[in-house]
Amino acid sequence: MTKRVEVYQIKVTLRGSRPPIWRRIQVRSDITLAKLHRILQRVMGWTDTHLREFVIGGQYYGIPGLDEGERRKTKDERNYTLGEVVAAASVSFTYNYDFGDNWHHDLVIEATVPPKRGVRYPVCLAGARACPPEDVGGLSGYEDFLEAMRDPTHPEHREFSEWIGGDFDPKAFDVGEVNQKLRSMR
Repeated sequence: MTKRVEVYQIKVTLRGSRPPIWRRIQVRSDITLAKLHRILQRVMGWTDTHLREFVIGGQYYGIPGLDEGERRKTKDERNYTLGEVVAAASVSFTYNYDFGDNWHHDLVIEATVPPKRGVRYPVCLAGARACPPEDVGGLSGYEDFLEAMRDPTHPEHREFSEWIGGDFDPKAFDVGEVNQKLRSMR
């Protein structure tokens, strides 16, 4: 007997960001955690150049054997679907990306709905604010970056402008652009 596929509506918030950087997405329950990782990379604006993990119900999921050290046994994210792991856990869990910058994302399943005919999942419904640039140094580094970008006389303004490739608008978010990136996923 096959398990019924549902759609989870999930709010993703970058922990500690003020004002909040967040996205609201809908994903199928039968996707693997590895695919959820790729979806989160697109909706948040990350570039998938660092290690990551999910923490769901006290269990760690990611790429086993990488950067575990003394921490714990990580289950392979490719072997578990979202529906399997959240069915036995609470409706909130964590996605950690880049163990150096420590981007912690709080994921809350807001609703479970049947899939709509004609809708190709995943889909982003809403969001707010731009994702911090990759390798900016975590939240404190991001604040330093924003301070320098706001002030053309700041000693690091020119360097950051060149690094980022021009201007940076921390308020920018385009749901259409995010959905275009999601549609290009395989």
